[in-house]
Amino acid sequence: MTPDAKKKAAAQAALDYVESGWVIGVGTGSTANHFIDGLAKIKGKLDGAVASSNATAERLKRIGIPVLDLNATGDLPLYVDGADEATKHLYLIKGGGGALTREKIIAAASQKFVCIADDSKLVGVLGKFPLPVEVIPMARSLVARKIVELGGQPELRPNFKTDNGNLILDVHNLSILNPVELEAKLDHLAGVVTNGLFARRPADVLLLGGDQGVRTLT
Repeated sequence: MTPDAKKKAAAQAALDYVESGWVIGVGTGSTANHFIDGLAKIKGKLDGAVASSNATAERLKRIGIPVLDLNATGDLPLYVDGADEATKHLYLIKGGGGALTREKIIAAASQKFVCIADDSKLVGVLGKFPLPVEVIPMARSLVARKIVELGGQPELRPNFKTDNGNLILDVHNLSILNPVELEAKLDHLAGVVTNGLFARRPADVLLLGGDQGVRTLT
């Protein structure tokens, strides 16, 4: 199976978690887009969706799913999104698409977080994929210096602004042995909006598409 076919298989499997009358959270990226395409076939079940990015909101609207504001919906029963890396403990790195802050907010507001990915995303230790950190523009240099002190090599993502109007530092050369601790450390740096570690609020279910079908980790 191609990587794209594996992503599609995982996305299709996530449709089984959607129940009638729900408003659900929907993530951002290529795997999440496969999930949105699948939602088009069952959109009558949904009362609406909360989008983690402007791009996802547009895609949902195009297939006729109402996009709602999280402030109006309250807590959500389900959030479905992809990941750039995942461990068997369901800790994730997210934010390759730059939507990490809204993704983290929706994950925090959701009772169940189902992560969908192809099996190449499963790793023993997080950190080979550069860790995205969203920063307020005036704090870019300050945060970068602090990250160097923590042992990372930050690189400004070129020509990129988040939907919130901020910048992203992609942090290379990390071997993240304690993701919960590092997530907290980074979030406490002045000027950091959030970082791409999903460890304090990990996924509840990881659906991995592979050559033998979809594997479920809980």
